[in-house]
Amino acid sequence: MGAEKDVSAGRGPSGVARRAIRTTLCACGAFYVCLYGLDRPVAATYALFAVVSMAALSRIPGTGGQRAAVLVRTLPVVWLLLTAGTFLAVRTWTAVAGMLVIGFAIAFVAAAGPRAAGAAPGLQLLYILPCFPPYAPDTLGQRLGGATFGLILLILAEKFILPEQRGTTYRELAAGAAGTAARFAAELGRPPYTLPAAEVETARRTGESLRPLHVEEAERPAGPGLRDRALAHTGLGARTLLGRLAILPPPPPGEPPHRTGQQLLEAVGRSAAETGALLAGTGRATAEADALRRLREEVREAAARESQPVPAVRGRRRAALLEVADAAVAFATAAELAVRGRRAPLPPGTDSGRFWYAGRHAPRLWWHRLAAHAGPRSVHFQNAVRISLALAAARTLAGVESLPHGFWAMLAVLSLTRTTVAQTKATVRQALAGTLLGALLAAVVLALVGGHTTVYALILPLVMLVAFTVGPVRGVGWAQGMFTLVVSFVFAQLAPVTWRLAGVRLMDVIIGSMVGVVFGLMAWPRGAQAELHRAVALLLAREAETVEATTAAVVAGRRDTAPDDRALQLALSLAESAYAQRQSEPRAALAGAPDWQAAMITGHHVLWGSRRLLARAGPDLGPGNGERLSGRADGVAARMRGAAQHAATIPSADASHGSHGSHGSHGSHGSHGAGGAGAVAVGPAPGTGGEGGGAAQVVGAVAPPEAAAPSEVVAPAEFFAAQIWLDSLTLDVERVLAPCHVPEEAGAGDSTGAPAPRPPRSA
Repeated sequence: MGAEKDVSAGRGPSGVARRAIRTTLCACGAFYVCLYGLDRPVAATYALFAVVSMAALSRIPGTGGQRAAVLVRTLPVVWLLLTAGTFLAVRTWTAVAGMLVIGFAIAFVAAAGPRAAGAAPGLQLLYILPCFPPYAPDTLGQRLGGATFGLILLILAEKFILPEQRGTTYRELAAGAAGTAARFAAELGRPPYTLPAAEVETARRTGESLRPLHVEEAERPAGPGLRDRALAHTGLGARTLLGRLAILPPPPPGEPPHRTGQQLLEAVGRSAAETGALLAGTGRATAEADALRRLREEVREAAARESQPVPAVRGRRRAALLEVADAAVAFATAAELAVRGRRAPLPPGTDSGRFWYAGRHAPRLWWHRLAAHAGPRSVHFQNAVRISLALAAARTLAGVESLPHGFWAMLAVLSLTRTTVAQTKATVRQALAGTLLGALLAAVVLALVGGHTTVYALILPLVMLVAFTVGPVRGVGWAQGMFTLVVSFVFAQLAPVTWRLAGVRLMDVIIGSMVGVVFGLMAWPRGAQAELHRAVALLLAREAETVEATTAAVVAGRRDTAPDDRALQLALSLAESAYAQRQSEPRAALAGAPDWQAAMITGHHVLWGSRRLLARAGPDLGPGNGERLSGRADGVAARMRGAAQHAATIPSADASHGSHGSHGSHGSHGSHGAGGAGAVAVGPAPGTGGEGGGAAQVVGAVAPPEAAAPSEVVAPAEFFAAQIWLDSLTLDVERVLAPCHVPEEAGAGDSTGAPAPRPPRSA
């Protein structure tokens, strides 16, 4: 599966032009009112840079209305940063200490999702600007007033000037998936009781549409709040439900479906339709979801009471139907939380561990998110350390060497430092070339125009409009060159200047660029690449441990309603954040890479299934069934460990290809990896029918034949429930390894020279 395209609103030329017009109108309007209307140069400076920082340097995703809402919430933070910077400028060491602490905090908050990550660079600049000399706390009122005036103009412009149309929301996508699931449930209730190949492909496409990288960045449910968590959970529940419906085994040949099974399937369809209406805003009822919960428990209790020999086909279908029902119930519960927030109570019998965030207040959920990333294995922590150290170093140089306009050096650090050193070097080369050309042109204009400020006032809006239109489209070189003209013409209106100002700008950018390269080289130079390999390998290993421990508990009949799965949850969180950052870094097609996103989906399935089985374990399965189930679990766990070994040992795309690209936005959740001549030869999972594969083949595959029990067995329902869970995990792992398969005749080996992972022993 190839790399996926990031979809973000407002990134095309038309969106860039709209943003450039709004930024130019607000920045120039606020600047001219404060400078020429009120004769307040300090307020004018802060008004202009407040707009530029939050509209041009920041990349807050979404429509104008969505960005305006973010700006309103950040206003108190802006006031706090301006105040802190003003008073910490009293000494160089206090400004540097503030840069270390505040710079780290602002950058680390990017763990809270795309909106926080998008606003972070602008907020950094709004601390940087006042922390430079002169130390003038008496001008704090002008600074706050100017910045507030500029941001209010920007908020109004985002809301009312050239408004954009909002794209499809994640709730709407999930509602569409619910409708598809309801249609599938109805079709599975009719002969031949399976989905045709076209519908299996529809299930795959619908599930893929819920991958956040296929969703506009502003609509991705990536925040730490309750509704965002629940909406992400809703998307995962919808994908799980579609996947379970696509592989639902048919009833025994020649026999009609059992009545209770048909009732359960019909209840799933009604619940999915009701959930879709809730998400779409056309309905508020939850009666069908409640009825499904009751029916699911009745079917499970009836299965537990059944003591006669159960045909394997019937037992497996009933267990698969209960899996479908559980996915539908989880989907409905998450959707209700996403729509109603803290007002949505958890129904009786709901796994509180799965929906642990229900009823929690926002500060606690934020703390939970940030605490999970407070360590060197988190890419958010790594990025925050890198940028805060680089900014502190630049502030030290500016203070010790008394650099004129030293904040330009820090602005260069902020705007040019990337998450990989290769990317930073490529960006710096383009930026220096652009800055040099911009400085030469600025020097010529400054020398010719001299002190005629009216000329600068007339040409500034045009230059600013071109800068903010061309820069985002043509790259960092154009952006830096045009911004050099902008700042030169701004400062020419604030105080008398000569052509030497352009040279100062060039010197500061060179200093800031070198600082960025040095700290990019010193602090995690490969960015998320190495961390992604390590995090996914750890996640797969934790999944294998959980599979073995859960199966052992089911075999022994040990019930646990509150299992300690924090290690798996932490591994899942770190893997997801590493993967999200990796999408914003340049990446070549990496032969043999697994499907990273599939590994994370598998983690959720392991987590959910383990909790469900442990909550209802018992009685002891006996030696025969216990050995069969344990052997099956050993095979699945071995397959996961093989995938973990492969994820940890495949070569780095950066090392293999050395490709560079432009700096993208902070993304999350997609699929990466491609098979090819250099891919490692990884054999198929037992019983999946040979090589091949991508998700389209896997999602429609039947259960692995070696998982089938004898035709007549005496086993409790827990045996079949665990068996179906292990079967679904086998298909999940095959999705993880699907991009790694190569035809046997190609004779390709692991490009690292390491042997392919040892296939698991058969159950």
